[in-house]
Amino acid sequence: MRPVYLDHNATTPLDPRVREAMLPWLGELWGNPSSVHRAGQAAADAVETAREAVAGLLGVEPPEIVFTASGTEANNAVIAAVGGGGGRMVLSAFEHPSVSGAADLLAARGVEVTRVPPGPDGVVDPAAIEAALEGPTALVALMLAQNELGTVQPVAVVAAACRRRGVPVLCDAVQAVGKMPVDARALGVDYLTLGGHKFGGPPGAAALWIRGGAPFEPLLVGGGQERRRRPA
Repeated sequence: MRPVYLDHNATTPLDPRVREAMLPWLGELWGNPSSVHRAGQAAADAVETAREAVAGLLGVEPPEIVFTASGTEANNAVIAAVGGGGGRMVLSAFEHPSVSGAADLLAARGVEVTRVPPGPDGVVDPAAIEAALEGPTALVALMLAQNELGTVQPVAVVAAACRRRGVPVLCDAVQAVGKMPVDARALGVDYLTLGGHKFGGPPGAAALWIRGGAPFEPLLVGGGQERRRRPA
């Protein structure tokens, strides 16, 4: 009996068109995109073409896109850079482990972490998050599509409340991008993460969108790639 794969929320098969686009760079084409020779500049052009495609998918500018190795890395990078910056971190109680686990690390270091539970409908009440913003808050995290339930969260409403208070917002959109329209600017968030393997791309290819002017320090150091935001 031929097996039927039904675990697409965990990961998706590689789209044949993606495989075709990748194959030259796994064989006859190579080069370090940071190199000035012809092979390096060809690789750099390919990276920037990919960056433009991701930016177009989110309705943002290409320089605001930072490529990472996973959604987990992207979420961790934002929380490490912003989450402990002079106040508590507020997140939903059912964020992905890459967000909740990073929040646990902050808590172990003395940062106050507030978790807001969802309602019985699997949706977080924006008023509950807004109520948790009393006092200094460094970061709010709310995913767009919950990875276990599939419920779409009121990110834009929460982001508007946070913006009035000057609180940055991280949106884990890994389970949403590629499955529903996602306009990062319309959501009003400051950081948004996605993972290619959730919608036909390869594992190891993800991205972080950083709104222009939003604070950010790289999680990794040691190189100048991605405008020094994510050295390879």
